Amino acid sequence: MITQMQVKGLMFDPYNNAYIVILRDDDQSEMLPIWVGKSEASSISLAIENVAPPRPMTHDFMKSYLDAFNAKVISVVITDLNEHTYFAKVHLTYADSEYTVDSRPSDAIALALRTQAPIFASESVIRKQSSEELDQWLENLKPEDFGKLDS
Repeated sequence: MITQMQVKGLMFDPYNNAYIVILRDDDQSEMLPIWVGKSEASSISLAIENVAPPRPMTHDFMKSYLDAFNAKVISVVITDLNEHTYFAKVHLTYADSEYTVDSRPSDAIALALRTQAPIFASESVIRKQSSEELDQWLENLKPEDFGKLDS
């Protein structure tokens, strides 16, 4: 079983010196924070803000490459969480066939935003996201951090 998620924003986590992509389901009942690197966060941010860089970034190139071959991103699925590391798959169609490609979630999300492909998370990932870990993360947030999220 999978749940469709939306990118609700990016935040900076000063405690881990990393960026966090916030995924939420349509009912706003599930939240999935995924820690990503600076360059991935920058790429995701440009896609969220619909800003085209003067030269294509890696994810723009990936989209152009897929477009050149008439391949289409069907969806992105966050498939697993193992030892604080998320895993994802990109589902593609090309020449009447479907393909699945392993990906880092940050790359999959950046590509999904550029291709308007839906993003899903498996129920097992949502369940594995430890409530204790999430509660601890939420306790460390300051009120001004919430202003960085989309509503």
